[in-house]
Amino acid sequence: MPSKAPEYEGPERINLSGSPREIGVQHGKVLSQKIRNQIAVYTDMFLSTSGLSWSSVQTLASEYGKTVSKLTPDLYEEMLGIAEGADLDILDIVALNCRSEIALGHFSDGCTSLGWDLRKANATGTSEAVLLAQNWDWTARVKKNLVLMSIEQQGKPKIWMVTEAGIVGKIGFNSASVGTNLNAIRAKPTDSSKLPIHVILRVCLESASVSAAISKIEDLGGIASSAHILIADPTGPRSLELSPKGNVYIDPNSNGIVCHTNHFIQNRYVNEPPWLAGSPIRLERAQKLTGDLATGPKAVTGDALRKHVFSDLFNAPQAICCQEDPTRPVETRSSTLFCIVMKFQQGHDPAGEVVWGRPGSGEEGEVLTMPW
Repeated sequence: MPSKAPEYEGPERINLSGSPREIGVQHGKVLSQKIRNQIAVYTDMFLSTSGLSWSSVQTLASEYGKTVSKLTPDLYEEMLGIAEGADLDILDIVALNCRSEIALGHFSDGCTSLGWDLRKANATGTSEAVLLAQNWDWTARVKKNLVLMSIEQQGKPKIWMVTEAGIVGKIGFNSASVGTNLNAIRAKPTDSSKLPIHVILRVCLESASVSAAISKIEDLGGIASSAHILIADPTGPRSLELSPKGNVYIDPNSNGIVCHTNHFIQNRYVNEPPWLAGSPIRLERAQKLTGDLATGPKAVTGDALRKHVFSDLFNAPQAICCQEDPTRPVETRSSTLFCIVMKFQQGHDPAGEVVWGRPGSGEEGEVLTMPW
């Protein structure tokens, strides 16, 4: 009998630097096959969820491409470089970077994120730091196409992030100690005259502070589709419930904690139909578990968060530690693909820990450090 293919162990690390075009060309060349794999994954997914062929997706992407070119020309130049390096059409790359907007949120990805200003916590041994953490849940078919990416460009903070091949911005932090988490939100409308969420994430990761990132988002006219960014720096975390019709910003509670899942808590500017039944349950569970840690005897560390929050299986398969639901089409089955914990503190360099796979499952990889 043929031997079983070995389990994918961990992500590729790539370091990019130079001008926007140079960064893009390096990205495209090094990750050419992974980008093609991503296009294949999303071709199947768009067809399954929205009845859209890839050529139809490219047509929709063209409108977002015009917006990215107009509002963030450096990032459009980077996308052109990715297309050149990978020998693909620019609309292939734009489509990957606006995949959330094109499908109107018809996906089943569910992520649980939290920010914690430990200066307000009561836990024993807690440091004077700010933590930003999440489980990222998505179809297992993209796992082999995820990478740890650093980006160094003149006049901007250096970026370290976990992203999908071909996508210019996602989850991570920069040398100015600004970090981002992402939660998908399914709501209408979308607006192609505004920037896609993955471009907005990159804008945040090029910012020197949380306040600067929020100002930049507002100056650029906001976001094309509803989404949640949990952002943090050494002054604390802030929840950004973003939509094309208006934004709502949520501050931490009295323990310094803010949690979020895949539904808006306060933003009522858009039409948000019922989506993931497990999202409110995960939010309540995350709030309870972090509250227990806040008043408990254990120090709040990355390891403590993985053991006591992010490995939690309550309400499985739609748990904080997400498992595939075999009743769903294979194109939209989600599970936790990685867990990230970032730490920011005045006078200290930012740092992150990434665990590849479902924390607490016994099958996850070792703790990877950022920067590398």
